[in-house]
Amino acid sequence: MGRDNGFMIFGRRENPSVEALERIKSFKEFHAILNEDERKNQAARCMSCGMPMCQSAIRLGGMVTGCPLHNLIPEWNDALFNGEFETAAKRLMATSSFPEFTGRVCPALCEKACNLSSGKCGGADGAVTVHDNELFIIEKAFSLGLVKPRIPKIRTDKKIAVVGAGPAGLAVADILNRRGHNVTVFEREDKAGGLLMYGIPNMKLDKSVIERRIKLMEDEGVRFVFNADVGALGNDGKSLEAEKLLSNFDAIALCCGAKKPRSLSVPGADSNGVMFAVDFLKSVTKSLLASNLTDGQFFDVKGKRVIVVGGGDTGNDCTGTCIRLGAENVTQLEMMPCPPEERAKNNPWPQWPKVLKTDYGQQEAIALWKKDPRIYETTIKEIYAKDGNVCGVKTVQVEFKTIDGKRQLVEKEGSEQELKADLILIAAGFVGAEDYSARAFGTDVGPRGTLATESPEKYATSVPKVFTAGDMHRGQSLVVWAICEGRECAKEIDRYLMGYSNL
Repeated sequence: MGRDNGFMIFGRRENPSVEALERIKSFKEFHAILNEDERKNQAARCMSCGMPMCQSAIRLGGMVTGCPLHNLIPEWNDALFNGEFETAAKRLMATSSFPEFTGRVCPALCEKACNLSSGKCGGADGAVTVHDNELFIIEKAFSLGLVKPRIPKIRTDKKIAVVGAGPAGLAVADILNRRGHNVTVFEREDKAGGLLMYGIPNMKLDKSVIERRIKLMEDEGVRFVFNADVGALGNDGKSLEAEKLLSNFDAIALCCGAKKPRSLSVPGADSNGVMFAVDFLKSVTKSLLASNLTDGQFFDVKGKRVIVVGGGDTGNDCTGTCIRLGAENVTQLEMMPCPPEERAKNNPWPQWPKVLKTDYGQQEAIALWKKDPRIYETTIKEIYAKDGNVCGVKTVQVEFKTIDGKRQLVEKEGSEQELKADLILIAAGFVGAEDYSARAFGTDVGPRGTLATESPEKYATSVPKVFTAGDMHRGQSLVVWAICEGRECAKEIDRYLMGYSNL
């Protein structure tokens, strides 16, 4: 504990953001990093609690609070406060494979569990800025040359194929390579990262950050094979037979995500101008990286009226992206009620706070159009089209009611409204892994459309030497959970191959 009263002296100060109306002019990251002295002051606010809930990852009220990676937060906050940057980086990287990712895109489960966020610490001004401290430490480590290739001194004769280069697959590859195994990652896209690369917009996670990590992993000995669609059927040059992997590798980790999007089952859903959010975001990022949006290989929304179905992170990313592309307006439809601005009495600390969050995209919409783009307890009932193209929607308000002992979503009678629209982006979540991956390897699939394992804490599938991790195993979730699962899956694979594990 660097300073025993730091939380009483220094108030919480987050990394500053570029003003909304300025940052929408580009797809650049818009959070500046505090200077070294200010960041040390923020680290000084860590209380070194007797029971640091920030690193607990315990389930309360049906939701997890605290870091799933069990990051050693008090330790590296203390090192940061004392200017011991190498120690801080070592303690951070001891439990976290990619802090430069989570330091940008994680919703900071750690901060929600921080004792200073409980409101019961006199003089405290909110949780420790764990998220920003993490980012400062890892970026400082890169700038000082402290992050170097860690090449195993001894290699085993074991070969592992990782299918999918998202955060889970990368974590599996990272850990097993450091153990000395020979790891090859197969990715169907042209770049690594999964949804980190093509799902999360550049202003939230600059893609050079991912490329930097991939270069480091390649220098450490991980082999990447891109444009390899394992299990797919076709003559497109990308398809790769699962049997070849089963024959040529000692273990296989399937980390293909849960990318089957939830669709809209309403009249007019097959009209031109209805598309999944992930396809839209992918097209924009690909064009941005290839040509700085000059090649026209993305869905242009300039001057269009956009409706986003879904109020979560992906919906927010669509809002921010559409604003940068010059949309006339953006409306977000959310089926759930608007959360309270403060914790309800039945949602006490350290439970995950079920409170209203206004993210960057919504902030930008408010700054630009002077109103919140979200409409709560509302969904689309019908899509209108003219000459096959979307021209509007009929919406209806909904609410949850208990009918015959079951909680069901029902329409509110007489609540229909009509909205004009040129584009509808579906950001309503995902319903499981894509079928062909599981089918190709013959693995069992669970009721949620993900690969079945003996228990949530196990990673071996029903097929010998085939394992799974990340969203493909647990369903749609956070980047930090994908990394956590990848690390744990790697340990299980190591035990399978070697009969024990020292990971």
